[in-house]
Amino acid sequence: MNRFKSIISFLFVLWTVYPIYSQCIRNPSGDSPMWIQPGSEGNPEACVNALPTSMPFLLIAPDARSAGMGDVGIATDVDANKMHHNQSMLAFSNQNVSISATYTPWLQSLLNDVYLAYLSGYYKLDALQTVGLGLRYFSYGTINFTDDSGADIGLGQPYEMEFNLAYARKLSERLSAALGAKYLYSNLAAGQSIGNTVINAATSVAADISLTYNTPLNMASALSSDLTIGLTINNIGSKVSYTQSAIKNNIPTNFNLGGAWKVEFDSYNRLTVGLDLHKLLVPTPIPPDHPNYDLNTNNIPDYLEKSVVSGIFSSFGDAPNGFSEELQEFQWSLGAEYWYNDQFAVRAGYFNEARTKGNRQYLTFGAGIKYNVYGLNFSYLLATNAQNNPLNNTFRFSMIFDINALDYDEDQN
Repeated sequence: MNRFKSIISFLFVLWTVYPIYSQCIRNPSGDSPMWIQPGSEGNPEACVNALPTSMPFLLIAPDARSAGMGDVGIATDVDANKMHHNQSMLAFSNQNVSISATYTPWLQSLLNDVYLAYLSGYYKLDALQTVGLGLRYFSYGTINFTDDSGADIGLGQPYEMEFNLAYARKLSERLSAALGAKYLYSNLAAGQSIGNTVINAATSVAADISLTYNTPLNMASALSSDLTIGLTINNIGSKVSYTQSAIKNNIPTNFNLGGAWKVEFDSYNRLTVGLDLHKLLVPTPIPPDHPNYDLNTNNIPDYLEKSVVSGIFSSFGDAPNGFSEELQEFQWSLGAEYWYNDQFAVRAGYFNEARTKGNRQYLTFGAGIKYNVYGLNFSYLLATNAQNNPLNNTFRFSMIFDINALDYDEDQN
């Protein structure tokens, strides 16, 4: 088992230390797709060209509620976990204080000490302003490091963490905005080395920006209904390196757009349906024989030399196979949540990612119980393709505490 963990750690470090060159080749027929998977010349198949980043743990939905809805969370009802999904939603909270804690096992069928822990909360300053805090900790457990020949070189406990602060404000009765600032730390194998390359811990500072619009919907019946739309750009921050190399890697800057439709059938029954779209705002890898691979001839791929800002704006049009590949870089999630009497909830959802960009597809199921200020949420994930997901067949749970210590008069907004 330790040997297996050592291999996982080594590959993960290798991923983040050295540039990942796309394994695409030019289609000899000259037809679309232009860049194809090696070995598929007779029946051209678009190449697998995922977007590698450092610190991918930042993209994991940390809470069991959204996990039970296919990772939908951009525009669903407010809770403390909006510190991850959409901080501007905090301004619409009806609670004055909320705290959430989540524990997520990772690779549970293989390992027993790899996990993600997430603690978040917010405090409502007044009817217009809310501040929030989030702390994420990803532990890789105890790793038995080995050298190139397989000899033991000591034990380590790699981990990564995020510390996040946010300020959210209502701009009008229906519109809110938020700004978040975070500090990121990644210690995968500090003090170890690959060949003559010494590995260091990586750090970064980043920002989140978000907007939310909420409006009631007039329906022909007496049903109460509203629509919420949220937009966020997360992890806008400095590139990182685990070595002294001049080549640095992007952290996972991420664009998210989500909508949620909530219907209250009566005082006991409520249904929410949500749809989220996600896209990494980082450069797409380019094959070595692409004409734009190294225009300045310095033996460094040009896509790795793009600044953070340049990478964000070019990410909507830099895929080697053009617009069709850009569309494949969008992930989507669809989920639903039903509440009875604000005490019992059931959830289901589906997450989809293109085969060429990671190939994650899975169904999720969840449930929730709320009593007074306490709440418990559970989720279960089931992969729907041959791709093995680290969370497949895993239960995870979140605890939430909502406290209304003060009552704000919304009419004074």
